[in-house]
Amino acid sequence: MSIACSPSPKAPSVKDVARLAEVSVGTVSNVLNGRSSVRPDIRERVEMAIADLSYVPNPTAQALRTGISPLVGVAVLDLANPFFMEAATGMERRLYQDGCIMALSSTHSDVEEEARLLRALAGQGVRGILLTPTDSSLEVALEVVSRGVPVVLFDSPATPKEMSSICVDDRAGAALAAQHLLSLGHRHIALLNGPRRVRQARDRLAGVEKAMEEVGRRKDLTVYEFDAFTAEAGRSGVRAMLAGAGVLVPGGAADPPAAHALIPPTLPPAFPTAFLCTNDLIAFGAMTALRDAGVRVPEDVSLIGFDDVPVASQMSVPLTTIRQPMAELGWASADILLRNPDNVQHQRFYPELVTRSSTAGPRS
Repeated sequence: MSIACSPSPKAPSVKDVARLAEVSVGTVSNVLNGRSSVRPDIRERVEMAIADLSYVPNPTAQALRTGISPLVGVAVLDLANPFFMEAATGMERRLYQDGCIMALSSTHSDVEEEARLLRALAGQGVRGILLTPTDSSLEVALEVVSRGVPVVLFDSPATPKEMSSICVDDRAGAALAAQHLLSLGHRHIALLNGPRRVRQARDRLAGVEKAMEEVGRRKDLTVYEFDAFTAEAGRSGVRAMLAGAGVLVPGGAADPPAAHALIPPTLPPAFPTAFLCTNDLIAFGAMTALRDAGVRVPEDVSLIGFDDVPVASQMSVPLTTIRQPMAELGWASADILLRNPDNVQHQRFYPELVTRSSTAGPRS
C-alpha cells in the first residue's frame, strides 16, 4: 500500500508580498534592502504584508539578483570559548544592519581545518570572511583574497598588506596582569598558558616575561604550557601541580572536594603564590582544582585571568582579569568588512585590568 505525501505549502514570494501590500515588486525590494527612498506609510504596508505572510527572503535569490551575497563567513578558533561567542554577538549586530547573515564555524585551532573551511566558504560565494587565523603563513587566506573574497583578520595583529586586521594588544594585557601581581608583592608566579602554536599564547607569554624582566624578576616566573585554552586543561594542570607538591587532591571529577576541611593544606614554600592564567577558562579550571584540594583563593593562591568573559564576575570568588572589549572587537571587524573591504586597515584595541576578589598579597 502506498501512502501519498501531501505537497508542502509553497513559501510566499516577493510577488505575494507586493500583491498584498498593493505595491510593485521593486518597492518590496527597496524595503528589504533598507533603502530610504520608500515613503514611511508605504514601508509600513510592506512590512505588515511581510509579517502577515511570514515571508523570509531567499539569500540565494538575492545574491543572483544583486550580485552581492548576504552571507558572511566567520571562522574562529573555538566555539566553546565565551570570548569568541561574545565577539560573534558584536559581529552579528553589525552584519544585521546591512541585512547580512552570519555563517559561524570553528577551525578548532587546526591549520588543515582552517584551510578546508576557508575554501568551502569562498566556494559558497560569501560576501567576505572574518577569520581568527591558526595558520601564521595565511597561505590559504591569501588564496581566497586573490579569488575576490575579502578577508578581515579578527583577534590578529597587522600582517599581510592584502588583509585588514583587528586585535587587542595581548602583550600589553599580559604585562598588566604581571604588574598587578608584582605590585601585590608576589615572589613566585606561575604562568598557566595555552599551546604555543597559538599566537595569543606566544604574545601573552612575551608580555609577562618582558614585564618581569623590566623589574629584574624574570627568575620568579615559572611557565606551564597546557594543550588547550580550556577549563579542563586548567583543572587537570593544577591538579598535577598540587599532587607534585604533595597536596592531597580528589581522585576524579565526581569525587567530593576537600574544601570542607577546617584547616587548609600546607603548601610548600616553593609552591606559587599566584597563578597568571592566559585566559579566563584556564583560570576557572585552576580555581576548581584549588577549591577541591581545600586551597583558598586568594588567601593561599591568587588567581588572575584574561578576557573578562561574562561569568568571570559571577564565580564563587569573582575573578580578577584583563578585560578585552569582545563585542566591540566583533562589531568593528564586521564594520571594516562591510564599509570598504578594499581599504586595508589595521585597528588595535587596548585591554584594561579589572580587579576583583581573586587576587591579594602572597600567603605568609
